[in-house]
This record gives sequence, C-alpha cells and structure tokens, in this order.
Amino acid sequence: MALFGRDKTLMVDAADALPGRTRPIVVPEWHAVHPDRRIVPPFPEGMRTAVVGMGCFWGAERRFWQTGGVWSTAVGYAGGHTPNPTYEEVCTGLTGHAEVVLVVFDPTALSYADLLAVFWEGHDPTQGMRQGADVGTQYRSAIYYDSAEQQRVAEASRDAYQRALTAAGHGRITTELAPLREFFYAEDYHQQYLSDAKNPNGYCGLGGTGVSCPVGLGATVPPSSSG
Repeated sequence: MALFGRDKTLMVDAADALPGRTRPIVVPEWHAVHPDRRIVPPFPEGMRTAVVGMGCFWGAERRFWQTGGVWSTAVGYAGGHTPNPTYEEVCTGLTGHAEVVLVVFDPTALSYADLLAVFWEGHDPTQGMRQGADVGTQYRSAIYYDSAEQQRVAEASRDAYQRALTAAGHGRITTELAPLREFFYAEDYHQQYLSDAKNPNGYCGLGGTGVSCPVGLGATVPPSSSG
C-alpha cells in the first residue's frame, strides 16, 4: 500500500497492515517519576490495569501518573493489527494502533469509574480520528477493556458523559470501546516523556471539553488476583 497520499483518518485493513515483528520493544522496568515502581509486570497483588487512548500519549500518561490511586503508568500501542510496532510505523497509519496509556491503579483508592472520569475530562472524545491538531487513527479516543465488568463500567460511563456533553451543547462521543487484545510497549524515550527527568519543559496540547463527568455510577471493578 502506498504511504503518500493515504488518508490517515481511515482505519487500515488487517490484510494491508504492516507486518511488525515477533520481538517486543525493549523498555526499562522502572518508572521515571516513581523509580521504585515497575512499568512492566509483575505488579503488586491487588492492583488493576486499564488501557485508554486519548490522543498524544505523552500528556495522557502525565495526567494519570498525577492522579491519586494510580500506582504506575506506561505508554504503548493497542487496538490495531501490527505486532510490536515502532512509533514510526504507528505514525504511518498502517498499523491500526492507537497511542494508549497503561494505567496500573489501586481499586481500593481509585475506582475504575473514577479513573474513566479522568479519561473523559482529559480530552475531547467527540473528534473522531484526531485530537486537536493531531490527526490520524493513532490519535483516536479509545477504551480497551479486559473483562465484562470493565466493559459494563465503560459503557455506563460513556452514556453518562454523553448526557453531560449533550446538555452542554457538544456532539456525539466517537470513543472506541473494544476488548483489549494486546498492549505493546512504546519505545523507552516515550515512557514518562513529560517527566522532569526527561523533558521538564516539554509541551503537550492535550485538553478537554470543560464538561465534568458524572461519577457515582455504582459501577466499580473488584480486585483481580492476577493484578
């Protein structure tokens, strides 16, 4: 498939996706902001994980590592076809992946519903295959759930936020809700990119709609023994 002239807002078919590689991208084990916490499994017992995409993953990850109840974070790619893609490959639009954040959180301190409130309020989920000036399928809004319970909470959260957006005069949510097939870690230099240790003056234009997300949906996710 030709790269030049291709509309990056169109999802690539699996048959046309880049082949990728069998070997995972090598990343550090430890978090640049919380150096005593791992960004790769195993995680402490009782922790849960969430995977969401809200445009550029640099600012999205920072928003979550600053959220109380979040234990660790990492950035990567999900929702597409290409195994173990590079950032350059994702930017072509020929992997089908979105830029996403893996959030490791303590469900006794932060419910999945409240975590999703941070997600909804941190970006504009009505923009389709873009987020602000960043255009392409990699910047789409997405929630990739790992259980039927997470799916139920995500759908209830989406519906509640749609009502709030509609009341405020905004359009329809375009967020992709789908099962998490696999999370692929992004390269080392992307991990905690906006941390003081890496880019203290880094810029990310991530922004929300200004509409608060209703909470107290009665939809929480119990701890999993798998972490």
